[in-house]
Amino acid sequence: MRKPFFNKISAPLFAFILISFVCMQLNSANANPKVLMETSKGNITIELYEKEAPITVKNFLKYVENGFYDGLIFHRVIPNFMIQGGGFDSKENKKLTLPPIRNEARRGLGNKRGTIAMARTGVVNSATAQFFINLKDNDSLNHKDESSLGFGYAVFGEVADGMDVVDTIARARTQAYGISEAVPIKTITIKKVSVIE
Repeated sequence: MRKPFFNKISAPLFAFILISFVCMQLNSANANPKVLMETSKGNITIELYEKEAPITVKNFLKYVENGFYDGLIFHRVIPNFMIQGGGFDSKENKKLTLPPIRNEARRGLGNKRGTIAMARTGVVNSATAQFFINLKDNDSLNHKDESSLGFGYAVFGEVADGMDVVDTIARARTQAYGISEAVPIKTITIKKVSVIE
């Protein structure tokens, strides 16, 4: 007795669908997380380099998931260098942070245009929540040696979409005031940061 035509194609079709599903799951598992940073100047999508900077990405995502960045400002904007935020609200109040993390600058990621890195003090392992986005290739910020000046700044991701928004922020008129030597005269707010992938 002849088997129906459906039975002849059902097994290969099922196998194809199953393999496709498994591949999709593997791709999803291997994909870098992405966050959406909604600002008063527009949206910025950032891909986070979880494998290359695991400590830094985990730390950043903790702040994101706790809504830490929502309502904070870009408090340091220097054309042809970088824009910095993640520490102060519009009234210049510094937000309390988690303990500092280990600096992962030596892991090989360069401070190229569009990358996001952790801000820190003169102490190598002092980064907490503040970050900056590079406006150009800032090779001077890369890891060179173990000294405070030479250790560098840890890159942990890159702008995937919205570099035009970053450049718009970079064109803001600034003044020396309180918390920084280059605070935008018209406040630029981080409305919300959320994980999208």
